[in-house]
Amino acid sequence: MELGNQNILFVVRTMGLGGTENVVLQLCEILSDKANKIIVCSSGGVHEKKLREMGIGHYAIADIASKNPMDMLKNYREIKSIIKKERITLVHAHHRMAAFYAELCAPKGVTKVANAHNTFTDKKKLTQFAYRDTRVIAVGERVRENLTEHFGIPKERVCVIHNAVKPFDGRGMPVELLNRARTEGNVLIGNVGRLSEQKGMQYFVEAAEITAKSHPEARFIIVGDGEEKERLRQSAAAKKLQEKVFFLGYRDDIQNVMSQLDFIVLSSLWEGLPLTPIEAYSVGKTVVATAVDGTPEIVRDNIDGFLVEPRNPVQLAERMIALIEHPEMRKSMEAQAVKRYQDEFSFEKLSRRYINFYEEL
Repeated sequence: MELGNQNILFVVRTMGLGGTENVVLQLCEILSDKANKIIVCSSGGVHEKKLREMGIGHYAIADIASKNPMDMLKNYREIKSIIKKERITLVHAHHRMAAFYAELCAPKGVTKVANAHNTFTDKKKLTQFAYRDTRVIAVGERVRENLTEHFGIPKERVCVIHNAVKPFDGRGMPVELLNRARTEGNVLIGNVGRLSEQKGMQYFVEAAEITAKSHPEARFIIVGDGEEKERLRQSAAAKKLQEKVFFLGYRDDIQNVMSQLDFIVLSSLWEGLPLTPIEAYSVGKTVVATAVDGTPEIVRDNIDGFLVEPRNPVQLAERMIALIEHPEMRKSMEAQAVKRYQDEFSFEKLSRRYINFYEEL
């Protein structure tokens, strides 16, 4: 496929805050000077501004996950109209329902591509329909196995391209709360992600309680926002951790924040291929992460980080304590983390893999 002749439509649920939206932005940047035209359609969000800055058109549609028949009919008509109006030659979907609409709306001759960002087991018939004539990019090996083994998607139509992040340029403002904690001689342990059930932050708070008993100098920094925020605050208060657990809220400078922490925790209950450990590695920080789904494809236990069982605050605390008590081990893991990022998860590698993928279609 000659990229310069392609008019590409990205269909994504939102352009708000999240890993999938970040991948779409990355692809827009990679392809902006290579494709003839790039269009995005979604229900909108804060990243619409970044699309405008890149000169990429955005169409607002109803939430593609909506089951409301009127929304579904409207989306069908809208996406079909966008494909015709913009003379789209390739539709790239970033949600099962996005792939579903692509299958319904794209006429013969339009190439269909979809990214699978997570593992799942529900909606088998819908998933098989959505991906029946589509080249699928899985973000990790576990996601690929899920598609080929559970849903029966032919192996030759599924490839793996890992997520990646840009290198940190070193520019960023000191975070006052972290700066103050650092001058007081504290160890700063961060957990970054949406405050939702998926991210398992409650287990991080429980592990913080255990860790603080033997290491009162430890401070636990939760970075993110979401529906679990108030419950997590109440849990920390009930454990008398108000002076130990801090909530930074949503930040758009994650690498800058991570660079000011000692190490990172990922306590997720499920994932596709998470960005958090990749972001941590890009700034030379090691991680303690739950061994779920694609996370072990990034974190190599006892080499560049630690892997623990999900929902196990005792084991999580043990590994956090090990990193506090053995700074020389932490330093060795940090060196391996940087190498892991450069070898496998750099933005340069992501760009090359996606361009090769498109050109081979």
